[in-house]
Amino acid sequence: MADLSLTRRSACKLVELVRAREITPVEVVEAHLALIRRINPALNAIVTLDAERALAFAQAAERLLNEGEAGRPLLGLPVTIKDVTDTAGLRTTFGSPRYKDHLPEQDAEVVKRLKQAGAIVLGKTNTPEFACGATTNNALFGPTHNPWRHGLTPGGSSGGSAAAVASGMVPLAQGTDFGGSIRVPASFCGIVGLRPTPGVIPNHPMPLAWDFGQVHGPIARCAEDAALMLDAMIGLSTLSPISVQAPWSSASDEVRATRSLEGLRVAFVADLSGFGIEAEIETICRRAAQGLADCGASVEEIACDISEGKGAYHVWRGVWMIGQQHERLSDLQAFGSNLRTNIESGLRITTRDIATAAAIRQNLYARFRELFERYDALLTPTVPVEPFSVELDFPATINGKEIDNYIDWVAQTYLITLLSLPAASAPAGTTAGGLPVGLQIVAPRFQEPRILAIAKFIQEQWPAGWPKEISAP
Repeated sequence: MADLSLTRRSACKLVELVRAREITPVEVVEAHLALIRRINPALNAIVTLDAERALAFAQAAERLLNEGEAGRPLLGLPVTIKDVTDTAGLRTTFGSPRYKDHLPEQDAEVVKRLKQAGAIVLGKTNTPEFACGATTNNALFGPTHNPWRHGLTPGGSSGGSAAAVASGMVPLAQGTDFGGSIRVPASFCGIVGLRPTPGVIPNHPMPLAWDFGQVHGPIARCAEDAALMLDAMIGLSTLSPISVQAPWSSASDEVRATRSLEGLRVAFVADLSGFGIEAEIETICRRAAQGLADCGASVEEIACDISEGKGAYHVWRGVWMIGQQHERLSDLQAFGSNLRTNIESGLRITTRDIATAAAIRQNLYARFRELFERYDALLTPTVPVEPFSVELDFPATINGKEIDNYIDWVAQTYLITLLSLPAASAPAGTTAGGLPVGLQIVAPRFQEPRILAIAKFIQEQWPAGWPKEISAP
């Protein structure tokens, strides 16, 4: 019988146990497959399971260990891949009925790297159609539920990945992030999700090869695990024209080595976007930010309103939608209404709109460049509300203010995307109703180790714990 207690172990601990020969990769994979069979039917996080091949790869990993090849950083670790990222011979539907039987011939570059590091792909995770949405639902598979409370959304668009990790079905998952698609579900599911600096993880074969918007990133239950996965994903690639070499050799080593935040200058901003933050969310995030003073950091609350960037982001996103779907523009009626409406909106954008948006973006980046001369990191609530019903595309109001479209409720995250800055969401505690709250950590480009080190201290002080509706194995 599978040892389900292994599904409560961190990725770092599982690697340690596998290398010490205290457990085998097959035992690790079997435990996670057993948990998937038990709880995934209710969560609907993993939409395509590759159990047979996963066990075969686990057996191959055991042979590598027996041959003395234990150096691969993710050897024997199960992972899932978001269903918009190509996986060779494994169904990749993009959450779209028209691609329900699509089998890519090649792995995306990020998947190749994870496999080369020893990771074992268990399956694909749910996403809105072509990742177009900040919740996770589509006509092909239906909605994914939040492990913390059935009937609530895990956020999106990497909601399936976040729900799989938060529930213990996998220790690590890959996601993509353009407007907050890693950070939002990480916040709603009480885990860590990192949007890295564009270029440090190759995007190939994602459309718009020169795009600095959508990136791959790790989703994990703690900062140390996220750093471990990040190290396996980064690196130069000739396949990507914006590929860059990270200025650090190992985020994992740096995060583990950080014992205090002595001397770190931190700014807290309650509301970047001008939409407002629900009072309880703001209180929880302020408390978590101020708590970093106990770890040696100096923390200052400041005002920073970059709401003028909302229109610029909408323009950029509209152009991005057209580029992503360029090959399919002649067949818009085949898509769901959400994706189709976004594409039609993008087609109305003018060159003057694009130029104006670029100017706004440049000015905002200059403001943040100056801000980071005074502070080492900026903290802000990841999401302004707590998780809501899976039947909704977005919350109707925030602090009594009506929201008139499905994307602006995540302006706290998409405005950071607009600036091409790295950011993570870290668990900052739970609401009175027992739902997780995430704190967004933003830093200058290429400061992922600093971001994850801060995330480690936040999570240690205010752990969300395990979802109460997921019983212990």
